[in-house]
Amino acid sequence: MSEQKRRPEDGQREFADVAWSVPSYLLSGMIIWGGLGWLLAGWTGQSWLIPIGVVIGVGLATYLIYLQLGRHTS
Repeated sequence: MSEQKRRPEDGQREFADVAWSVPSYLLSGMIIWGGLGWLLAGWTGQSWLIPIGVVIGVGLATYLIYLQLGRHTS
């Protein structure tokens, strides 16, 4: 008998995938939106745009995490 690769059922993700995706989404959101805030801050001279960009990035990342991982179907 050949050994078959274990596949999760439809809609289920393995724990390692989930464990890596959550911090990846959060870091990506902070870096991308914080970077946009940094660019805008340099362009306009308004330094308060950097933390606003970081907060928006974390908020959007949290929403994406909820959409992908937070919904449980019975």
